Amino acid sequence: MDLKKEIKLRDLLPKRGSKASTDAPAAEEKASKSKRSRPFSSQAKTSGEQAEGQPHEEKQAKQKQSKTKQPRKLTGAKPIRHKRLVGLKVGASQLSAARVVNNGSSELVQVAQQPLDPGIVVGGELREPEALVEALKLFFKANKLPKQAVRLGIASNRIGVRTFEIGGITDPKQLENAIRFRAQETLPIPLDEAVLDFHILGETVDDEGATSHRVLLVVAYRDLVDRYVAACKKAGIKLAGIDLEAFALLRALGDRPADAGNAAIVVVTVGSERSTLAVSNGETCEFTRVIEWGGHNLNVRIARAMDTTPSEAEPVKLALSLLESAEEMDLDPARAAKVRTAVHEEIQLFAQELVSSLQFYQGQPGSLGIGEVVLTGGTAQLPGLDTELGRMLGVKVRVGDPLARVTLGKKVDSDIAAGSLAVAIGLGMEV
Repeated sequence: MDLKKEIKLRDLLPKRGSKASTDAPAAEEKASKSKRSRPFSSQAKTSGEQAEGQPHEEKQAKQKQSKTKQPRKLTGAKPIRHKRLVGLKVGASQLSAARVVNNGSSELVQVAQQPLDPGIVVGGELREPEALVEALKLFFKANKLPKQAVRLGIASNRIGVRTFEIGGITDPKQLENAIRFRAQETLPIPLDEAVLDFHILGETVDDEGATSHRVLLVVAYRDLVDRYVAACKKAGIKLAGIDLEAFALLRALGDRPADAGNAAIVVVTVGSERSTLAVSNGETCEFTRVIEWGGHNLNVRIARAMDTTPSEAEPVKLALSLLESAEEMDLDPARAAKVRTAVHEEIQLFAQELVSSLQFYQGQPGSLGIGEVVLTGGTAQLPGLDTELGRMLGVKVRVGDPLARVTLGKKVDSDIAAGSLAVAIGLGMEV
């Protein structure tokens, strides 16, 4: 997979002298909520909406200003390649880091994980910046992680990814302007509130000599990014860049199997509260979506079946195997049967979300068939989850190995729980 074509979102870092925002207005949080069936569902305010208490004249002035204010952007420069990187994933329940040396190949020299208190990160968005600052300080100090050359991963449904064609333009500056104009038309984020990056995937020339460029565009809300940047800065961490978790997943697990033919590569990481899905054509990420489903959903469903709390249901989930019958569980037969039924029903909901996402992808022009789905993440280690999902989806599902594309340093144990480190490892890789 040619991930030199991927976007590193390096321009998401604030310019020197600028201040990153650490507070998001409640109105923006409300605006960011969306229906689960839509992959990129952040909705901008329409011109007819007016903020409560905002004078009409002030609103008109802001609208006029938004037409001229330019978003942060890249100019299509060649990505900077880093020999040493620390990939950092900030999840809802834990911090994960992977230190990688990139010198022709990728060597994983250190991994680290630490629990994160609930409520600091919710839905991929930072809600308690000061709490994250303290957690990061402790995490990096306790594990003796370098604070320089850190690449942070982000994942949220307030991030949009699009690919599109632009024809008839050969001048680089005109092409850049056309891309920005197209972004304003196609993405549900006002450009004055956005950070964006793009990459030219390739160009074709038709029989009449007309040139067409295929463009990969990524855009995110500025406040979402600024909160993480500000927290890292306060913790003394120097970011080398910010990347989408979906892209990191594809770097770690996006190899096309020899028998896959021209089918799409689908990678899914199942986290504590959310799952990130990435679809690639073997060269670039064509589609990504964050699904509000994770291991905690299983805890809640098991807790209901056992009439207990989700925290008390966690050990039951960890001891569960979908490859065994209810009679083999360390519970009385009646409760064991209830647990198995509850887990099956909850996994079916996840499968429906995956099907909906993949159907949306396949509704786009030029989409590919689905050959297989590769799972990773802590919850993906549940024995039999891949088999159960494969039966429900009707395609092959397997658990991927995030260590397959890296060599292990002397201090890294080959028995590490690599599934929950897949995103961090991918963030540290330069492929």
